[in-house]
Amino acid sequence: MTKQEILAKVNELIAAPSVCAGIKSAAESYVKSQDKDSAAKLVKALEADVCSVDELIGLCESEAGAKFFGAEKAAGMAEAAKKSKAQGNKYCICPACQAGGAIWENREAL
Repeated sequence: MTKQEILAKVNELIAAPSVCAGIKSAAESYVKSQDKDSAAKLVKALEADVCSVDELIGLCESEAGAKFFGAEKAAGMAEAAKKSKAQGNKYCICPACQAGGAIWENREAL
């Protein structure tokens, strides 16, 4: 990815309704300064919070996932995650993890 494409993904991450506060703050700092320190903080936040598709499937198929999302929604999310995985996707199906995963895979361009 080019620097411009990475920056677009970072802005997509910031705008995602599912983004957690820590990643959003790190992403906003990166957009403002685009220096090595802010890039390192963003990478660290992504490492901590971007969820794999397998982690999502596991959560959605668990008792905890059923309690958190509701049984019907959790089952639907697990099915959507399995379809996403079958298509070769590695990250959770939410917009934040999709953008975050793309940034993570191209972190050297930050």
